[in-house]
Amino acid sequence: MPIKSKAQCRKFAELLVEGKITPETFEEWNRGAGSAELPERLHPKRPKRKVKSKRKTKSKRPPKSKTARAKKRSGPARKRR
Repeated sequence: MPIKSKAQCRKFAELLVEGKITPETFEEWNRGAGSAELPERLHPKRPKRKVKSKRKTKSKRPPKSKTARAKKRSGPARKRR
């Protein structure tokens, strides 16, 4: 089976230097590729996706009316001396 990309060729050369594969195996794979111009990577890496911000959900309680808020602020009338 031939080498399909430059990155794969570098990986096999690294394995050869480390002694994990034989020189015959490396040559066999290299011969399979021939003199073709190899791409840098067979499957280019995808760009990272942007993280989407979560949408704010509406509160489950209905909003209070404006008149109820105004009454709550004023409270009971205070006596002046």
